Amino acid sequence: MTLQKLPAFWAIIPAAGVGSRMRADRPKQYLPLAGKTILEHTLACFVDHPRLKGLVISLAEDDPFWAQLPCASDPRIELAVGGDERAESVLNALLRLAELGAEEHDWVLVHDAARPNLAREDLDLLLAELAHDPVGGLLAVPARDTLKRANADGRVKETVDRSVIWQAYTPQMFRLGFLHRAMAEALVSDVAITDEASAVEWAGQAPRLIEGRADNIKVTRQEDLNNLARIWRDRQ
Repeated sequence: MTLQKLPAFWAIIPAAGVGSRMRADRPKQYLPLAGKTILEHTLACFVDHPRLKGLVISLAEDDPFWAQLPCASDPRIELAVGGDERAESVLNALLRLAELGAEEHDWVLVHDAARPNLAREDLDLLLAELAHDPVGGLLAVPARDTLKRANADGRVKETVDRSVIWQAYTPQMFRLGFLHRAMAEALVSDVAITDEASAVEWAGQAPRLIEGRADNIKVTRQEDLNNLARIWRDRQ
C-alpha cells in the first residue's frame, strides 16, 4: 500500500461531551495523558496527515478549555458548535465542512475525541480499503470473549455467536452528502443514533468492517486512561 494511492479526506472530531462517567473536573477529552491532553493526542494523527483536506472540531458553546491548548491557534483546525448529542455535533460539523468547500462525494472521517491511540497505519488502512467502496465503513475489532444476552432479571438468556459480532471503533468513513442525509433523516424520525454507521444502516446501507488494532481505546472510565498511560510508558 502506497500513500499516493489513498483518497483525500476531511475529518470531524465531535468534542462537546462532558464525560460524566470520569467524575473529573473537566470533560474527559481535556484530561492529561503523557504530557498533553487526550484531545491533543487525538488530533495529532489527523492534522499532520498529507491527505487531510480539512478538520472540524465540534465544541460545546461554553467550552473554556479549548482556547488554552496550543493547537487552538492551528490554522488547519476549524470549529463548529456542538450539540447535546453526538449526532447533532456531527451534523453541525458536516455543515461547516460544506462551508469550507467540501463536496457531497468527498470522504469524511468521524473520530471520537476520547480515542487518542489511533495508529497511523490503521488510518491509512481505512483509507486504502474503502477508497472505492460504494458505501464506506469503519474500523472495528472482532469480539474476543464469550458473549451473553441477558433477560430482564439480569440472568443469561442465551450465549451469542461471537463469530459474527464486532466492536465498533472509529474513525468511521462515509461520503459527506450521504452521511448528512442519513443522519438528518434519522434524527427527524427520532431514531437512536449511537454512531455514524448506525445512521447509514438505518438508511438501508451496509457499512464495511475494517479490522483495526484493539488498542485504539476510547477513554470512558479512569481505568481506560490508566491502561493507555501504561501502554505509552511501555512503548517509550
